[in-house]
Amino acid sequence: MTPIEMITRPDQLQLVLLHLKNEKLIAFDLEADSMHHYREQVCLLQISTESKNFIIDPLACPDFSPLAPVFADPETVKVFHGADYDVRMMHRCFGIEIINLFDTMIACQFLGEPAVGLAAVLKKRYNVDLDKKYQQADWSKRPLSPEMLDYAAKDTSLLIPLYKELIAELTTKGRLSWVKEECEILSRVRMAERNDEPLSGRFKTASRMKPQELGILEGILRFRDEEAEKKDLPPFKIFGNEAVREIAERNPSQLHDLNSISGLSPKLIERYGRSILQAVKLGRALPPESLPAFKSKKRVERSQLQDERLNRLKEWRTGKAAELAIDPGVLVNNALLEGLAETMPESVADLKGLKGWHTAAFAEELFRLLRG
Repeated sequence: MTPIEMITRPDQLQLVLLHLKNEKLIAFDLEADSMHHYREQVCLLQISTESKNFIIDPLACPDFSPLAPVFADPETVKVFHGADYDVRMMHRCFGIEIINLFDTMIACQFLGEPAVGLAAVLKKRYNVDLDKKYQQADWSKRPLSPEMLDYAAKDTSLLIPLYKELIAELTTKGRLSWVKEECEILSRVRMAERNDEPLSGRFKTASRMKPQELGILEGILRFRDEEAEKKDLPPFKIFGNEAVREIAERNPSQLHDLNSISGLSPKLIERYGRSILQAVKLGRALPPESLPAFKSKKRVERSQLQDERLNRLKEWRTGKAAELAIDPGVLVNNALLEGLAETMPESVADLKGLKGWHTAAFAEELFRLLRG
């Protein structure tokens, strides 16, 4: 078992801060309960230094403001693995911004690792097994078992040695600045706020639906969301998105119309059937202003010269990615290549959309390709 200091009181948190004050390299991770509750929350914050492992329980010790200066200190490296969700949750739940973040998953991508999940990386490099059964555990339950706490601690206890290995490898390959820029961009991501926008605006297939289907979709999503909030469950645990889509498209008016809809069992129909039909009826009556407006995406018509430039760029990316042993999508995404292909730059300075590391490493090559 990984040695752990459990923090459940403010006075204990102050002792953690005293320890962190002298550390310039700290590993972090968090566990949340998005699979189990309507409003997701941070349920654990794991912290590791080279000598200690802490687990802070925010349900018992909810004031994280004393930690804000640690995360904001530009002289301290904050190591995460797959930090996107963590960055968003720390800002949304505690208002914490993370300066000088280093994401070991991004580092692994830029080193061409075939599998970049933490379990795969730790298994390959340290022969450590993470029990995946805890990935979707309900971390809001108390008490937590010793096995769950050990799993949580393992998420950070090896990140510092991993960081040191990756830094050395990136430096050897000349890619450390690439990863640092990507991590700086990642540190600025934030949760999108829903506000009063229609729920259907974020439904995957909504942009392809007809107005009446959109109205029904909005009605069903509102009902499901209200039911999820009352039961303190994620909406998908009321019934799934496939059922939502089929209801919107089939426009049921009788209980027996629900029998053939995927994901609606007889038990769910008995529990929610009449409410679903009422939601469908209300959805049909929604005014247009209550529905999302989708801008039609016009297909970009490229000239023959632009197509030729795009093909050259894609061929270059394939070759360069193979040469560097990096996934092509990590190296340069399609949107950037398409944007470049539409221009005919007069100089390297005219290349638009490139990140700093792209410019430093590839701008001259890209300019020559575009000029043909």
